[in-house]
Amino acid sequence: MKHFLTASVAAVALCASAMTAAAAELRLSHQWSTGDVRHKVAQIVADEVAAADVDLEIKIFPSASLFKAREQYMPLSRGQLDMTVLPLSYAGGQQPAYNLTLMPGLVKNHDHAARLNESEFMGEIEDIMAGDDVMVLVHGYLAGGFAGKDSCITAPEDMQGKQTRAAGKAFEQMLAGAGASIASMASSEIYNAMQTGVLDAANTSSSSFVSYRIYEQVACYTPAGDYALWFMYQPLLMNKTTYDGLTDEQKAALQAASEKAQAFYLEEAKKEDAESAQVFADAGVEIAQMSAEDFDKWRALAQETSYKAFVEETPDGQKLLDLALSVE
Repeated sequence: MKHFLTASVAAVALCASAMTAAAAELRLSHQWSTGDVRHKVAQIVADEVAAADVDLEIKIFPSASLFKAREQYMPLSRGQLDMTVLPLSYAGGQQPAYNLTLMPGLVKNHDHAARLNESEFMGEIEDIMAGDDVMVLVHGYLAGGFAGKDSCITAPEDMQGKQTRAAGKAFEQMLAGAGASIASMASSEIYNAMQTGVLDAANTSSSSFVSYRIYEQVACYTPAGDYALWFMYQPLLMNKTTYDGLTDEQKAALQAASEKAQAFYLEEAKKEDAESAQVFADAGVEIAQMSAEDFDKWRALAQETSYKAFVEETPDGQKLLDLALSVE
């Protein structure tokens, strides 16, 4: 009897130990406020996983409270961080191929971005991530546009002679090719630069145009619509070894939550563009639209500037660029 009880107690202890081992807390870092769409994407994943009751908790650290904005990829790849929502081009210094995820004219609109997410091109990008022990849970692109202090900007010829701020190195290369002078600065500095006459034009995300009240300083706004130049890939990433260490139930819950979050991300990204246009219109700013002809002109210019530089600087750059451009 005593032997039976001892064995039973040992079995219960072993079971409890296994349950404790299966329970996990994941740390998710990002740079944005809790009102930002990217935080909401992370929160959906955390809430859905919690509701699945699989002994998995995701603790979110917003507003760069755990790691600085541009310093999250390396800790993620080393397993010091479990998850992050990150503009992948921030890690372009470590992996030059990632610079292709913030490249002018590569993405036409949000539906085109969704097709890119499922393409062979993205498969190649994910293979590079896997080499760094990183995987994608939620794909997502956010768009942006142009604003002009005195006139509208839809085509390359509209940039001639203007002092402009561009979002990213590739955009600076392209806009310089259009005859603009480049002033590098954070998007948070655009308002004062326009107010003081330092800038004639700016290129940034839809959300930044609104949150920094750029509508108070410009005459014309060209939002992302049927066509846009500025698309930035900003996925929810996870350390692959951490993911592999989860139970099958935890993985299933995480994948289901990520699928729901990705659908939300796409719809909200489209809404942000439309809402930004409405905010500018309500402020009395003229709203311009980029045409298919305008888009083709920009892409032709990008071929001569940004794309050329990318291919020269990146191993297998031409192959990756061709794969991206092959997605209709």
